Amino acid sequence: MANIKSAIKRMRSSKRRAVRNQAVRSYARSAVKDARLALASGQETTAKVNAAASALDRAAAKGVIHKHNAARRKSRLMKAAAKAQKAGQ
Repeated sequence: MANIKSAIKRMRSSKRRAVRNQAVRSYARSAVKDARLALASGQETTAKVNAAASALDRAAAKGVIHKHNAARRKSRLMKAAAKAQKAGQ
């Protein structure tokens, strides 16, 4: 346990940030998972893919994940969506 006041405050604020970051990260992961499941099952995916991309952008904007990480994940998701759409035609 820290003895210095500022260190104690940093620990408190760090815990709050960690909880908030975990919630945002979890939401983004769930959105991507839902989109991938929709792609695999062959149902309408446009809304789910857009929601996942939006969730990744929000997580990157809040600093929870790096912007390049979000871009890479969105790129892979869009590529899979295009492949599924092409296979469906």
